[in-house]
Amino acid sequence: MMTMENVLVVGANGTTGKKIVNLLKASQYFNPIAMVRIEEQKEQFKKENISTVLGDLEKDLSHTVENIDKVIFAAGSGGKKVIAVDQEGAKNLMKASKKANIKKFVMLSSMGADNPKSSKDLQEYLEAKHNADEYLKSSELTYAIVRPGSLTNDTGTGKIELKSKLGKQGAITRDDVAQTLVRSLHDNAAINQTFEIIQGDTLIGKAMDKIA
Repeated sequence: MMTMENVLVVGANGTTGKKIVNLLKASQYFNPIAMVRIEEQKEQFKKENISTVLGDLEKDLSHTVENIDKVIFAAGSGGKKVIAVDQEGAKNLMKASKKANIKKFVMLSSMGADNPKSSKDLQEYLEAKHNADEYLKSSELTYAIVRPGSLTNDTGTGKIELKSKLGKQGAITRDDVAQTLVRSLHDNAAINQTFEIIQGDTLIGKAMDKIA
């Protein structure tokens, strides 16, 4: 009998975060723990029998990674606290994860995070994501960094185009991003890899086989 791994979902209350939590709940491998910032956000998860933990990325996070095997970081400040949350908050959680011997840290990043100056509008956000990604790469944690194109709320197709660098813009559904992040949790998938994804014609599992 395989033991299920506990996965902390950071940003569980967000649109993509909720999708990740639901996928993990349906999985036979993973048990989601939804990290929320305020007490009121717990209820929706409790109704579904999903464990929660209160955590603020700007404060001490050591309690959030107790009894956790892996982490998916899908939090975003929505532009309000880019440095504090998207950069320093992520680094804060990586430090706590390292201390707790987390087995894998899956980061939801963004296309353009490798070259923040490419976008005037999003430069501050992309710089924060860039700095968080670089910190993760040097953290000695086992990681996967997933960089989607622009996110849509359409229904997922289960098919993507994936390369370490696509060299073109594109969109992708939040459904398919969530699926890719969950696939990245597996021990044999995307080990210490950074890659970009947009919608495409290749099944997610197959696309990911190329980068294992």
